[in-house]
Amino acid sequence: MSQIETSLTPSQILLYLCLSFIGGIFLASSLSISSVLLLGILILGILFISVFWSYKILVVLGSCILLLGIGILRYQNFDALTENNKLTKNNDKDQVIVLTGVIVREPEARERNTRLTIEVETLKGQVIGSVKGRVLVTTGKYQKYRYGDRLWIKGKLKSPPVFEDFNYRDYLKKQRIYSLMYFPKIQLISRNQGNPIYAGILSVKKKLRNSIYQNLSPPRASILAALILGDKGRISKEWKQKLNLAGLRHIVAISGMHIAILTSISMTILIGLGLWRNQAFYLTIVLIPLFIVMSGLQSSAVRAGIMGGLFLLAQHLGRMAVSSRSLILAGALMLAQNPLLLKSDVGFQLSFLAMMGIIHLVPLFQNWLRFIPNAFQLRNISSMSLSAQIFTLPLLIYNFGYICPFSVFSNVLVVPILPYIMGAGFVYAFAGAVWQNLGWLFSGIVWLLLTYVVEVVKFFSGLPPLVLNLPWQGLLLFYLILTFLVWKLLKSQKTRFVKV
Repeated sequence: MSQIETSLTPSQILLYLCLSFIGGIFLASSLSISSVLLLGILILGILFISVFWSYKILVVLGSCILLLGIGILRYQNFDALTENNKLTKNNDKDQVIVLTGVIVREPEARERNTRLTIEVETLKGQVIGSVKGRVLVTTGKYQKYRYGDRLWIKGKLKSPPVFEDFNYRDYLKKQRIYSLMYFPKIQLISRNQGNPIYAGILSVKKKLRNSIYQNLSPPRASILAALILGDKGRISKEWKQKLNLAGLRHIVAISGMHIAILTSISMTILIGLGLWRNQAFYLTIVLIPLFIVMSGLQSSAVRAGIMGGLFLLAQHLGRMAVSSRSLILAGALMLAQNPLLLKSDVGFQLSFLAMMGIIHLVPLFQNWLRFIPNAFQLRNISSMSLSAQIFTLPLLIYNFGYICPFSVFSNVLVVPILPYIMGAGFVYAFAGAVWQNLGWLFSGIVWLLLTYVVEVVKFFSGLPPLVLNLPWQGLLLFYLILTFLVWKLLKSQKTRFVKV
C-alpha cells in the first residue's frame, strides 16, 4: 500500500476528487437516490477518513466517497430549489398575473420576435423573496427595451413545454427560467438598474452590431455577428438548419475554438506593435473576459472562456500533460455553481468533449498530417477540427439522430479561414462604428470571405445527411472504446519517443 500511496501526486488526488464530485452529480441526475442511501454514503466517507487517517490511500478513497455524496446532495438541493420556486406554482392557471422585474440579460432579437429574460422582484404585488426566479418574456420584434430596464408586466404564466425530442423545460431551468409569457402588456418603470460596466459594454456591442449590418445583408451579416458578437439568435431558422446539415453549426456558437482564434489574432497584433511575447500573452488573457462579456455572457461563452483559457495557459506554460486535469477541475467548478449543466446542457457536454479531443488528439493528428503544409496554420487548425469532431461525433448522433458524412471536408474548407473572417470582421465592425464610410472600405474583403462560407454551406447542406440512431448503451460503448484507443495511441507514441 505504501508504494501506491507514494505514487499519488497532489494533482492526481485533486483529479480523483473532482471526478467523484462530477460522478455524484451524474448519479443524482440519472437515478432517484433516497435520503437514507445518501446519508449512508456521507457517513461511509467520513468513517474512512477518520478511522484510516494514517493511510493516505484510504483517506483519499474516503474523500472521494464523501465528494460523491456531496455531488448527489448538491444536485438534489439545486433541483428542489428550482421545483419549489414561487413562479412555478402560478404556471398554467389561466389567470392574468402582474409582476415586476429587471431585464438581466441582453434582449435576444430573433427573426420574428424579441425575448426578454426578466428576474422577478414582485409577484401579485408581493416581494418574491431572496430566491428569485426568471421569466422568459416573448414580445414584438421592434422593442426599445434594454438590459437593466425595470418593467411592469401583465400576462399569463406558462410552463416551458417538453417536446418529444427536446426537453425545453430542463434547458431553461438551468438558467433559472421557470416560466414563459407570450406577448404580455409591458410598461417601463425605470432604466439603468443593472451593472453599469456591463451596460457600457453592451452599448459598444450595439454600435458594432449596427456597423456590421450597415454594409452586409443576411445571412452574411448574421453569420459575422454570431462569430464576433455571439448574436446567433439573429440567424434565420433556414440558415441554422443549413449549418447543421453542413456540419458547421459550431462555427456560429462561441467556443474554445473562437477563444483560440481570438488569442492568435491578439498575439499577432500585439507582438507586431512591439510587445514582448509574455506581455502580449497576458494582455490577451485579459481581453478574453471582455470578449465573453461582449458576447452577452452566454453560458456557452463563459464555458468556452474557462475551458479555452485553461487550455491556452497550459499550452503557454508547456504543461499540456496536465491540461486535461485543469479541464476537469474547470468542469467541476462550473457544476458546483450549476449542477444542471451536466444533464441539460448539450453545449456544455460538447464543449467539454471537444476540448478533451483537442488536448489528447491534436499532437497525434499533427504528426499524421505532417504532409500538409502549415502555411496559414492549415495543419494546426485541421488537427484541432478533426480532434474535436471525433470526440463529439457520438454525442451529436445521440442527440440529433443524424450527421453530415462530409463534415470533415466542410470543416477543412471553412475552419482555416475563420481567423481571417474574425480578424477582418473586427476591423470592419470597429471602423464602421467610428465612421460609416470607413467601414465601407473594409466591407469588401469581409463580404468576399463570408460569401465563400455561404457557398460552402449551401453545397454541403444540399448533400443527404446520414441518419443514425444511437441508444445510450451505444453511446457509452462508443466512448469506452474511444477512450481505450486514445490511451493505447498515446502510450505507443510515448514509447516511441522514449526509444528514440
